[in-house]
Amino acid sequence: MYPKDVPGSPPPVTTHDGVTFRRMPPGADAVYVVGEYRFDDIRPEDVVLDLGANVGAFCIRAARRSQRVLAVEPILTEALRENVRTNGAGVTVVDGALGDGSVGRITWGGETVTVTTHTLGEIAAMAGGCDFLKCDCEGAEWSIRPGDLDGVRRIEMELHVPPIGGPMNRALLDYIGEHYDFEIERTPGYDVKGVMGVLHAVRKNGR
Repeated sequence: MYPKDVPGSPPPVTTHDGVTFRRMPPGADAVYVVGEYRFDDIRPEDVVLDLGANVGAFCIRAARRSQRVLAVEPILTEALRENVRTNGAGVTVVDGALGDGSVGRITWGGETVTVTTHTLGEIAAMAGGCDFLKCDCEGAEWSIRPGDLDGVRRIEMELHVPPIGGPMNRALLDYIGEHYDFEIERTPGYDVKGVMGVLHAVRKNGR
């Protein structure tokens, strides 16, 4: 990882919409833009969860719309916190990962960490609820218990299949099909091995 505040270190990245990020080295798999996710309908009163926050591309922009944003990230947490501070974003950052509560090893961008995972219900409890869920957890989305989505109005979620993640949780898909109007966007960016697509879902009762 590039050192910060060192002469000769690469300049930060500033995106077209004015978000500034620490420039990460090649191979870190840092994400600075969020073109695949829809978030224009985040409401000021929403509690927003960003699971798999990376360096903050989604949560920093979400914080422009809601003051109640919690971001969970297992590996790039240091850069995430720096980017949140740089942009003056009201985001609570949690070291950790989505899962079933067990301890697991997670690899991303050439780094591997051992973390205690948290269920969606536990993470929502930390935040005081969840109205808008963004999830990009490289297969850990299948650990979500359907009941933990009760009360979640909107979902933006990358869905994975083997070899990245799986097996798929049929109970989760059935719950989403029953309670949400949704689509799974597969193209143009998601015709790749291990990625089913991005789920865009709106709860049917319009809450």
